[in-house]
Amino acid sequence: MSVKITVSGEVVTAYLNGEIDHHTASVIRNEIDAAVEKNIPTMLVLDFRDVSFMDSSGIGLVMGRYKVLKPLGAELHVTNTSPHIGKVMKLAGLDRLAKMDR
Repeated sequence: MSVKITVSGEVVTAYLNGEIDHHTASVIRNEIDAAVEKNIPTMLVLDFRDVSFMDSSGIGLVMGRYKVLKPLGAELHVTNTSPHIGKVMKLAGLDRLAKMDR
């Protein structure tokens, strides 16, 4: 699992790649949180295009980033999820915390 982070203006985008599980989620979380702390964005985009597997740690990853962004008044967007991952996220209620695009 890897994450590539880009910054464009006030938008931080994290391009996730590979599998998100309890082994990789903490590394991803730390990299994203460092970028958020450094750039204080108005929007964080989590791009799941290249995620091949996600367990409940992925749900926790998204929820935790929402909690980090809320005090900043920043928006969270989740994009390019596979049909399965998108369905799991919606069942977990993440569509109430983040804007979800396909």
